[in-house]
Amino acid sequence: MKSKIFKDLILIFIMGILYMVLEGLWRGWTHISMLAVGGVSAFLIGRLNEHPMFCDRKMWQQCIIGTLIILVLEFTSGMILNVWLGLDIWDYSREPFNLHGQICLSYTLIWFMLVPFCVYVDDYLRYRLFWEKEPQGLLRNYKDLFTLQ
Repeated sequence: MKSKIFKDLILIFIMGILYMVLEGLWRGWTHISMLAVGGVSAFLIGRLNEHPMFCDRKMWQQCIIGTLIILVLEFTSGMILNVWLGLDIWDYSREPFNLHGQICLSYTLIWFMLVPFCVYVDDYLRYRLFWEKEPQGLLRNYKDLFTLQ
């Protein structure tokens, strides 16, 4: 049990760091809280991909489910960090189709397109760090998405 929790924490940490790097490249800066928000989002998407009920779903279906996971975590953490604590880490209030400035349609589309990358990173880390099955490949994930497979 301890080793499973340790393994999960390693995955959350690495994927959180990776998210912070991507956000830093995109926005020019990031916030330490994104280690947890990005890491947990990516971890949950990866765990979902490992679950027997979801692993055989088509990539576009995994993208929809993964995007919903991200939106729930982004909205919840945004309400806590940005609204209640006043940290102002992000503000989508000027974006069209936003909800309380915490989530918006344009970033929803970006999250949707990042899910295949997230699935691959989770599979790759599990393969390299924990000797689990070899991932099918990042390009394969996107091919499956665009061909609706």
